[in-house]
Amino acid sequence: MAAIPSARAQTVHLLGQVLGQGRGMSDAMSGPAWRALPPADRAAAQRMAQDVLRTLDKCDRVLKPHLRKAPPLFVHNVLRLGAFELCTGGAAHGVVNEAVRIVGADRKTQTMKGMVNAVLRKVAEDGPEHWDKLRAPRLPRWLRDPLVAAWGARPVTAMEAAHYAGAPLDLTPRDDAQRVATATGGVLLPTGSVRLMQAGQVSALPGFDAGEWWVQDAAAALPVRLLGDVTGLRVLDMCAAPGGKTMQLAAAGADVTALDISASRMARVTENLARTGLSANIVTGNVLEHEGRYDAIVLDAPCSATGTIRRHPDLPHARQGEGISELIALQAAMIDHALGLLAPGGRMVFCTCSLIPDEGECQIEEALVRHPDLTILPAQAPGLENAWRSDEGGVRLRPDFWAERGGMDGFYMAVLHKPG
Repeated sequence: MAAIPSARAQTVHLLGQVLGQGRGMSDAMSGPAWRALPPADRAAAQRMAQDVLRTLDKCDRVLKPHLRKAPPLFVHNVLRLGAFELCTGGAAHGVVNEAVRIVGADRKTQTMKGMVNAVLRKVAEDGPEHWDKLRAPRLPRWLRDPLVAAWGARPVTAMEAAHYAGAPLDLTPRDDAQRVATATGGVLLPTGSVRLMQAGQVSALPGFDAGEWWVQDAAAALPVRLLGDVTGLRVLDMCAAPGGKTMQLAAAGADVTALDISASRMARVTENLARTGLSANIVTGNVLEHEGRYDAIVLDAPCSATGTIRRHPDLPHARQGEGISELIALQAAMIDHALGLLAPGGRMVFCTCSLIPDEGECQIEEALVRHPDLTILPAQAPGLENAWRSDEGGVRLRPDFWAERGGMDGFYMAVLHKPG
C-alpha cells in the first residue's frame, strides 16, 4: 500500500497544480491522494498552499540570494513552502527535515537534497528579518497593469495590501443580525453583515446547525439589498450557486427561482436552503435558454473573479488573463436575455465580483446604449457610502475599502429599471 502523503507534501502538489498546470485550487483539490489525507491534514494543506500563493513574491525574494539558478518547479515549491514557514515562526528543524524528505522521496530530485538543506538553513538564519522588510506582494503584470490604468497606482498598491492581509469571515444573518453577532462574537457591519476576524471551524459556530446565517462576503451581500423590498415579488436569481443571494431573497419574503447550469453546484444551494429553513424553486439549466416572467432579477454574472483574490490567492497565478474577452461577451448576452425575462416596471441588479471595469461599469454603459429605454435607479441600501458610487450610477467596491475593518471583496453592481 502506498504511503499517505503528508500535509506538506500535498501542499507542494497543490502549488505545482496551480503554478505549473494553471489549475485553480478548488480544481486541484481532488484525486485519490487528496482524499486519502485526514481532514485535518487536508485543511492544513489547503491553508499552507493559500499562504504560499498569497506571499509568493516574498518567498521568492527571500530565497533568491541563496539560489544560483532557479531549481525545477517541484523543488522550487518545496523551498517556497519552507521559506514561508521559516519566516512566519516555523521550527527550523522540522521544516528543513520535512523539505529534504519530500525532495528525497522523488527519484528525479533526490540529488538536490543537499541544496535544499543548505538553502533553507540559510533562510532560517536571515529570512525572518528580510521577510518583515519586504513590501506586500504585487499582482502579476497581466492583471496589475490594467488595474493601474483603471484605478491608479496608489489604489492598486492598497488593494495588494488587502490581498496580502487575507479576508475575515462574513456572515449574512437570516433575520436577527444583532443576535448572530452576539452569539458568534462577531461585529455587526453598517451594511448588515456580521464579521468575524478569527472564525475557526465554520460549522462549529453558534447558529450554524439552526441555519441562522450563511457565509457570504459583505460585498457579495449588497446586490440583493439594492433591490429594496421584494416581499411577494417573483424574483429570478440567475447564476445562483452557491445560493447566498437566493437565501437573502427568500429570507426577505420573495418568491424565488434559483437558476444555474451546474447540477453539482445547485445541489449545494438545495443543502443551504434546507439548513436555513428557506425555500426556492430550483432550476438547473442554461441561463440563456431560460423562459419566464419576473418582477425582479439578480444577475451575478460569470466573470474573472478578480475581486475575490483575498480569499482565492491562486486566481492571479492560475490564470494569465485568458478567457476574459469571452466572459465579457457572455455577460452582455446574459444582460440582454435577462431584460427579456423582466416584467415591465421591473428592476434588475447586475453584478460581478471583478475589479476590471470592462466587466462592470463598461457593461452597464453599453447596455444603456443597446437598450435606451432603460434607466439606472439610484443605489440605496443600509451602510452604502457615497465614495462607493460610480459615475454611471452603479456601485464600485474594492478590496482596499474598509481597510480598518478588514477590507471587502471587489464588486461592481447596478440596478436597472425597465419602463412599464
